[in-house]
Amino acid sequence: MTSVDDLFKSTNAAKRKFENPSELDPTQAYKSVKLNSNSDVKRTSHASVEDEDDGEDEAGPSLPLEFDNAGGDDEEGRFFGGGLDDNAIDAIDYLDAQDAEEAIVEDKFDTAWLNKLVRNFEKKIAKNAALRAKHEDDPSKFMASEGDLDESIKGLSILSEHPELYEEFVKSESAARLVELLAHDNTDIAIGAIEIISELTDEDVVSEQAQWDVLVSAMLEADLLSLLISNFSRFDENEEADRSGVYHSLNVLENLLSQPTNTDIIGGQATLLTWLLDRIQKEEKSTSQNKQYASEILSILVQSSSPNRRRVTSANGLETFLTHLAPYRRSDPEKESEEEEYMENLFNCLTSVVDEREGKAKFLEAEGVELCLLMVRDGKTSKSRALKVLDHACGYAEATPTDTEKTNGVSSKDGTKDLDQAIGVNQATAVCNKLVEARGLKPLFSTFMKTKRHDPDTTEHILGLFASLLRSLPGNSDSRFRLLAKFLEKDYEKVDKLVTLRRDYASRVAAFDAKLKDRKKSLSKAEQEELEMENIPTRLDEGLYCLERIDAILAWLVAEDDGAKKAIIKALSERDESLADVRKTLQAQLNGVMEVEAAEREMLDTLIGFLE
Repeated sequence: MTSVDDLFKSTNAAKRKFENPSELDPTQAYKSVKLNSNSDVKRTSHASVEDEDDGEDEAGPSLPLEFDNAGGDDEEGRFFGGGLDDNAIDAIDYLDAQDAEEAIVEDKFDTAWLNKLVRNFEKKIAKNAALRAKHEDDPSKFMASEGDLDESIKGLSILSEHPELYEEFVKSESAARLVELLAHDNTDIAIGAIEIISELTDEDVVSEQAQWDVLVSAMLEADLLSLLISNFSRFDENEEADRSGVYHSLNVLENLLSQPTNTDIIGGQATLLTWLLDRIQKEEKSTSQNKQYASEILSILVQSSSPNRRRVTSANGLETFLTHLAPYRRSDPEKESEEEEYMENLFNCLTSVVDEREGKAKFLEAEGVELCLLMVRDGKTSKSRALKVLDHACGYAEATPTDTEKTNGVSSKDGTKDLDQAIGVNQATAVCNKLVEARGLKPLFSTFMKTKRHDPDTTEHILGLFASLLRSLPGNSDSRFRLLAKFLEKDYEKVDKLVTLRRDYASRVAAFDAKLKDRKKSLSKAEQEELEMENIPTRLDEGLYCLERIDAILAWLVAEDDGAKKAIIKALSERDESLADVRKTLQAQLNGVMEVEAAEREMLDTLIGFLE
């Protein structure tokens, strides 16, 4: 028996064709056809006959000469007298004028218009459902209703231009009906519904947050997530339409993730995480758009949620990231390609996961330190990304109690310090030790000395690594002695570069602070505080973060070695600077508006003591 899908695809109903957005404008490639104010479908018109003379003779006898341009009513003789008298011509002109008047009258998009739209939509759903139930064994009997339903779904696209009607759309329960169509037996109908949901929730829709919220809340209550995720298992990406369905499904997820409160809800869908991890591992001749998009959704999920990072780690996500990043040790992806985006997303996922103590442990087990050091040595595009991963892996991980620990009586207010010391700090220390044992100091210091000002990201991550190593490596350990030796070798050349970098970052921060001070002049105290809070991220990016790392490193060296202390004082004095300037930075970090963790505060207090 002919399948329903095959019958549906053979109809003349207008159907969206999936196109590769890498060849088109990515913001337009997956938009459904939209209706204008006169309900005309916006699409490219193609003539059904040739407009130009192809050189062949026309059928039929030649016209008599006396008919050539007869009547004089047409300069080009196109009508050959046509038989139209003046009254008929006047009547036609009048009708044309009336049509023109009606054409410029725009529809009024109000509640009445919406009610008419949703009534038609509901009618098409009901008719299709009734015919399907009545003629279950004869798809040809309900094929036409399927085409009508598909067109009715596409007609909802115009709602994205009128988000002020979202609340009424929800009240009519049509939003829930649209979501229910994701479970339709005909995947083309499901894909059409997904596409419209993608449009209605897209960031390009100029809507108020409340309007977007009411629509999304109603769709989530109608089980949007479960239905969306369940479709992944029935889509066959060997088919163009199904590839489009996967793309639009991922787009809906991305739209939902624009609201932070949805992050943990979506990340908590175990079936989705499993599918995403499987999808990014699918072998392809060249990285497809959907493979890249799946990696992007994973990246969003883990970057914005600690629980999601732990979920992905538990699902062997870290091993997956390392396995599929390993090939980039020796080869670079093509610039501005889907593969380059895919690689970036996997590195972002890995960087986020190793921020967690569970991620650090898995990173060690999977020999992630060794792989990242190989990438640093080989110097491909992956080098700077590998340094970022190592920076985060060596960094301090706050020990957030797990559910098991809470059950055993350990909460965020009870025993946190012990947990930090026993779990969070120990994991960071283990990663730092492994980095030294794997002979990672030589490529790190070599990269540090060779890095130029045009590569600030690499400098930032190396400074972060140095600060973490000095903080975490145990005193009197072989690993710590080897680290200090690197700073002291070659007549303290690394110290000199640190001080040079410090001047650059300090001047940038001072310039930014001067501009900020000017902006505060005409503001009230409350407005000044608000402005300062708003500019914290920018101030850190302008050099404060690196300045704080450098001064922490210098303070550690002062505390550890008398020779290094003398070298630092000498280098600073060349520009009338002193250890007091270093102390000022660390004290400002302690007294700043940003919260400093207890362990970090204790460390800074100790370092400041060595600078007095």
